[in-house]
Amino acid sequence: MQTTNSTADYNRMAEAIRFIDSTLDDKPDLDAVAAHLGLSPAHFQRVFSRWVGVSPKKYQQYLTLDHAKTLLRERFTVLDASLESGLSGPGRLHDLMVSWEAMSPGEYASGGEGLQITYGFAASVFGEALILWTPRGVCGMGFTAEMGREPCLADMRRRWPNAVYDEDDAAAAQHITRIFAGEQTRLLLGGAPFQIKVWEALLAVPSGHVTTYSAIASRAGNPKAVRAVGTAVGRNPVSWLIPCHRALRKSGGLGGYHWGLPVKRAMLAFEAARHDAENEACETAA
Repeated sequence: MQTTNSTADYNRMAEAIRFIDSTLDDKPDLDAVAAHLGLSPAHFQRVFSRWVGVSPKKYQQYLTLDHAKTLLRERFTVLDASLESGLSGPGRLHDLMVSWEAMSPGEYASGGEGLQITYGFAASVFGEALILWTPRGVCGMGFTAEMGREPCLADMRRRWPNAVYDEDDAAAAQHITRIFAGEQTRLLLGGAPFQIKVWEALLAVPSGHVTTYSAIASRAGNPKAVRAVGTAVGRNPVSWLIPCHRALRKSGGLGGYHWGLPVKRAMLAFEAARHDAENEACETAA
């Protein structure tokens, strides 16, 4: 019963996040969001605060453009400092346990020929997700809200056109649940050497913090390659786990996002809310 309740809460909070984001201009109050979910306001407030870490009203504040600028001003992460201080590295991504390996040059050049890839669609915190994996690790993750299922899958299959594909939505749901529970996840990355460097740099950005495209370019060894960094960020095959959503423009603008700006905004808000809630809890305990 507890598992069933947890799954129901997960689905409801995912829908709450989607609804709050899609009605941001209208600023729906607690009663309106609770009614949309079919819950009493008190029950919704309690579950949302426990699950996200802050109240629904405060979460709305994290979704605004001004908040992105605040993140850049107050939580801009210098990547070299992050690595040197031991905050992150390829083996561990802060609140998410991630390890990774790169495809061999031959596998990448051949478009994944001989690679067995299983894929499936499943509900996630940020709407329906598409996830792809091999026996060696997760190789793709995207979100369907902006472009729909078939274009999303076609986008991923273009990256490894010669791989062999099988669908398994039930296994995909298990993968997604484990990922958002923060369990150990292994990645298999396929890309050009510069792209791999960019994705590795993104893994150094702590949850609840942000960086800029120019900072990533410097970390990747080519400070002038800001446009190339933007392309590599857009080609990130494993959204969320490789946190390309944490890359902003120097102005504080969100920039682009392959799976849609509403998803990027929701990811930044979600992480910032949890970061602040954890800090408040630590300060209270101290």
